[in-house]
Amino acid sequence: MGFTQREARTLVRKAVARVPEGESIRHLNIMPMMDMMTILLVAFIFQMATSSLEVTAGTVNLPRTESDAPLPEKAWTLVITPNGIVVEGQPIVSVANGDVDPAEKEGGSLGVKIPRLTNFLAKLHEEEVKQVMKSGGDPNKQPPPELLIIADRVTPYRLLLEVMFSAKQKEAGYKHFRLIVQKNFPTKPQK
Repeated sequence: MGFTQREARTLVRKAVARVPEGESIRHLNIMPMMDMMTILLVAFIFQMATSSLEVTAGTVNLPRTESDAPLPEKAWTLVITPNGIVVEGQPIVSVANGDVDPAEKEGGSLGVKIPRLTNFLAKLHEEEVKQVMKSGGDPNKQPPPELLIIADRVTPYRLLLEVMFSAKQKEAGYKHFRLIVQKNFPTKPQK
C-alpha cells in the first residue's frame, strides 16, 4: 500500500496537529542544583585534605616485620619519600639521592640537624601544649609527644638519623619514635 507525496504530507500534518504543544518555560529554578554542587565541592575538598597524606605515603615502600605493636592514640606523622620529607601533609625539605640538600642542614653536607624540620616540629608541639592548656589540662602530665616515621625500605640510615636527631632537639621535644612497617603475614606451610 503506497502513499502519494500529497497524502503523506497530509498524514504528517494531522499527526502534528494531534500532539499538544508543551508549556513554555518561564523560569528555571537552579537553587537545588547549586545546593548539590556546593555539597559536592565541600565533600571533594574534605576528601582531598584527608587523603593528602595517603597520596604522599603511597610512594613509600614499607619494610616488613612480624611485630604486632599497637599504634599510639596521638602522634604526629612524618613521611620520608624519595623526593622529600613531609610532616602532617606539609612538605618541609626536599630529598635527592637519599640526602637532604646540604644548604638545608646545619653544618652543610656533614651536618646532622635539619633546622627547618626542627622548627616545624617545635611549632606542632607548641600548638598541642596550647590546646592542652586551653582545655584546662596540665601539659606536664601529658605523655611525651610521639613521632610516627614512615620511610621507604631503601631510605639511607643516615637520613633516618638526621630526621630523628632533628626531632629530638630540645626545641622540638620529641623523645619517642615509631618506625611504621608493613606487617608480614605468616605463610601457610605447603603439604
